[in-house]
Amino acid sequence: MRSKWPSIALLALCEMLAMALWFSASAIIPSLRLEFHIDGFQASLLASSVAAGFVAGSLGSAILGLADRYDSRRFFMASALVAAAANGAILAADPTSLVVPALRFVVGACMAGIYPIGMKIVSTWAEADMGLLVGLLVGAITLGTASPYLIDAFGGIDWRFTLAVASLLAVVSALLVNLVGIGERIGAAPPFNPAFALDAWRVKSIRLANLGYLGHMWELFAMWAWIGIFLQASFAMAPGGEDAALYAKLATFATIGVGALGCLFGGAFADRLGRTTLTMWAMAVSGTCALAVGFLFGGDPWLLTLLCLVWGVAVVADSAQFSSSVIELSDPSIIGTMLTVQTCVGFLLTILTIHLMPPLIDAFGWESAFAFLAIGPYLGVVAMGRLRVHPDAVKLAGGNR
Repeated sequence: MRSKWPSIALLALCEMLAMALWFSASAIIPSLRLEFHIDGFQASLLASSVAAGFVAGSLGSAILGLADRYDSRRFFMASALVAAAANGAILAADPTSLVVPALRFVVGACMAGIYPIGMKIVSTWAEADMGLLVGLLVGAITLGTASPYLIDAFGGIDWRFTLAVASLLAVVSALLVNLVGIGERIGAAPPFNPAFALDAWRVKSIRLANLGYLGHMWELFAMWAWIGIFLQASFAMAPGGEDAALYAKLATFATIGVGALGCLFGGAFADRLGRTTLTMWAMAVSGTCALAVGFLFGGDPWLLTLLCLVWGVAVVADSAQFSSSVIELSDPSIIGTMLTVQTCVGFLLTILTIHLMPPLIDAFGWESAFAFLAIGPYLGVVAMGRLRVHPDAVKLAGGNR
């Protein structure tokens, strides 16, 4: 498959299928709490171990330059197959043992060969539509991330079904990615040089884009990891709370999944009106939602869901634009490494915020816990404002800052 749009569409499908692995364990936390009585730390570990694995995998890939030295499709395929095997192995393990976080760590490490690699492939097809293409891909990733909640909602109370389906979808993704074409916008593979990874901090414009991304990541995965439990707790307090579990799963799928529209329209908007413009507005809105959502805890489920849908759009609408910015600001020969470094540092930060949520919930309750996440996007606005006035910003979106 060598033409642009069929390749982009198939790549987006592959990313969506493979990313079902990411939150396949987080989606079943309520079931594990009911059956095995896992505590807040164990629940956090199921989410953070994937992020930790992703950090380790990304760091190794960046240092060795794997993302730029090997065929992207083969790298993606191998990563998806190993991740599917590790996730499927959880079915044979005791959910309360450390074997499960260890297997999830392997899943996360393999994601370093899926998430940033997909962005590298899509960048080879970009012309004047970088933001749209990366936004489309991140939208597919967002839908994939949300899918375990939908699978779990229709899979009944058996949490094993969700894990098994997610693993199967990743295997299908691994096979299909070999049919994806590579575009002409690709640099020659560089020689092995670990120092290339330092450009992510050494070059000021790339550094500012990465700082904006860190502000975004401070909020994103902690919100995604805990919003389902928050909604279930809130819905249980409303009339008709006996169906809270099912409605919370559907609302969580919608909250995360609607971000795909934010990615798509955010990408189109950024290509025309500016990368920094889009990211600053998105972070301002998502930070405000983080401050406001606790006030609706235990209140009208429809009003709370509506606010969460707005939050779900805003919290990820800017995600693709940080990647697009790094692609446009970097040397084409090391784009894969730059994207891998960016995601590595970002996901390292998410480990902190995911684990901070349980003590915040215990100390301040759900009414105030999410407000802590607003710190990140508000600081991200400052970083992207500084990038906006940097001379290198003319490289963004054809001069659209």
